Amino acid sequence: MPKLSRREFLKTISMTTGTIVFNQVISACAAKPQNTNSVQKITEPAGPLEPGKPLTTEQPDQTKFPDLVVTRQGTPEDLTRRAVEALGGMKRFVPQGAKVIVKPNICVAYHTYEYAATTNPWVVGALVKMCYEAGASKVQVMDYPFGGTPQEAYSRSGIAEQVALAGGEMVTMSRLKFISTDINAGQDLREARIYKDALNTDVLINVPIAKHHSLARLTLGMKNLMGLIRDRSAIHQNLGQRLADLTSALRPDLTVIDAVRMLMANGPTGGDLGDVKDMKTVIASADIVAADSYAATLFGLQPDDLGYIRAATTMGLGVSDLKNLRIEEIVIDA
Repeated sequence: MPKLSRREFLKTISMTTGTIVFNQVISACAAKPQNTNSVQKITEPAGPLEPGKPLTTEQPDQTKFPDLVVTRQGTPEDLTRRAVEALGGMKRFVPQGAKVIVKPNICVAYHTYEYAATTNPWVVGALVKMCYEAGASKVQVMDYPFGGTPQEAYSRSGIAEQVALAGGEMVTMSRLKFISTDINAGQDLREARIYKDALNTDVLINVPIAKHHSLARLTLGMKNLMGLIRDRSAIHQNLGQRLADLTSALRPDLTVIDAVRMLMANGPTGGDLGDVKDMKTVIASADIVAADSYAATLFGLQPDDLGYIRAATTMGLGVSDLKNLRIEEIVIDA
C-alpha cells in the first residue's frame, strides 16, 4: 500500500474525528463542577485528539500520558525537554527517518528575543535536537516574517544560531511554494494558499511564543499558523473562525508554547521591555486547542475569551475545558 502523505491522512480522518470530540466536549460540559483552583487528575482521557499522529506500526498507549504538560522555573532547554519527555518523549511524535518542520514565531526583525516578539531561540534549538535524537532524517525551521527579510529576522531573533548549533536547517519560504488548498472542514475560510512543505511534511511542530496581539487578543498556537499562509489579510476578517478553519487544514502533531518571556501588551511586535513578563514556563500538548486554552490563563483570561478557541472547540479540533484534561505540572529545581 502506498504511504499516505500527511495531508491525505488528515483528510481521511477528518470525517470521523469531529463527532468523537463533539461527544467528548458535550460530556465534559455536563460533568460535575470541580474546584478551579486545582488541577484535576482524571483516569479516563477526555481528549485530546491526535490527528497528526505518526503512522507507525506500533503506537504507545495514549492513556498513560498526560493531555498537557506545564514546566516551570528552568532554563529554556530544560523546560522544553522535560515537557516533551512527560508527554511520552519526542519518539512518540517523530518516527525514525521522518522529515520534520518546526514552525516558531519569527514575525519581525526588529528586536532580539528579550523583547518577547519572537520565540525563544533555546526552546527552538532544544526541539531540533530532540527531533534528531528521536531519529528524524531532516529538521527544517521556517517562518514568513512581515517585518524585515527572513534572513534578518532569523538572525536577529537568535533562532538561526541555535538551529545551526542543533544541526537543523533554516529555510527561507519561497512564494512559489504557497499552493491553493481546499479547507474541507472550514466553516468560513474554505480555501487558502498554504505552504506546500508544511502540508506534506511527516511531522509538524508548532512552537509559538505567548504574547499579546492587538486584534486576536493573544498570539498562541493557532494564531502562529498564519505564518504558513500567503494571504494573511483575508484571515483577519472573522478572525476567530478563520483561524480555527486554518487549524483544521494543518493540525500540528505537537504544540509547544514558549512562555519563558511573555509579551503582555503592545503585541505582536512589542519593543518595550516594560511590557515583558519573565515567566520561565513552557506548555506542551498534542492538542493545540488545549495548549492555547491553558496559555490563555497565564494572561488572566479564560479559553472562551478567545474567539479562535471557541470556534475550534465547536469544530471538534480539540478540548478547551481544562477541568477535564489530565494536566501534569512540573517545577524544575534550580
